[in-house]
Amino acid sequence: MTRHVLVTGAARGIGRSLAEAFVANGDTVSTIYRGGDLPDGVTGAIADVTDTDAVNAAFDELEAQHGRVRVLVANAGITRDGLLMRMSDDDFSQVLDVNLTGTFRCVRRAVNSMMRERYGRIILIGSVVGLMGNPGQVNYSASKSALVGMARSITREVGARGITANVIAPGFITTDMTAELPEDTVKQYESTIPAKRFGSTAEVAAAAVYLASDAAGYVSGAVLPVDGGLGMGH
Repeated sequence: MTRHVLVTGAARGIGRSLAEAFVANGDTVSTIYRGGDLPDGVTGAIADVTDTDAVNAAFDELEAQHGRVRVLVANAGITRDGLLMRMSDDDFSQVLDVNLTGTFRCVRRAVNSMMRERYGRIILIGSVVGLMGNPGQVNYSASKSALVGMARSITREVGARGITANVIAPGFITTDMTAELPEDTVKQYESTIPAKRFGSTAEVAAAAVYLASDAAGYVSGAVLPVDGGLGMGH
């Protein structure tokens, strides 16, 4: 029986590569997303992760088609960058509602299914800036840093039920967003990375496939950096 893997935000960027990697791995893949085209082989339910009822309904819909979710990759996220003194309450709270509370809503619903199966893999997509900080991203950094505490608390709560919870912390990754950066800016960023390059979305996805595998069954509460060495020591 193939596993049902649910990746949030699989229409683009890292989320799209995550979904494609699990399809290639032979899993049954679904997503909760806001809109857009999906990779081949991925079933979607449109919902906003800031809406608890919508999240629960999307899970119900996807589980009716594919069985209980056995792997959750919580990837959906937004940014509202700005300097601290100019950041509005809305800019702060919206980022936390999607990136942190939205992840909580999805994890809470997924764990309900995983407890019954006595098996589960929870993978939270964090960020290197959640570990080392970044100017202009107090909201985003806070939301991603909090995922570490979430994964470790989940591990202590439900680890005895065969459920693992881990964080992947990507660094600078080549996406449509970073592709629009000026060349000088890219070179400046690359100079701070020991690997001297941006990572690929496929490299992040490979880390997720590993953490979801049987080989990682004894890995839980960990933070796996995929950042070319940028955040080491944090």
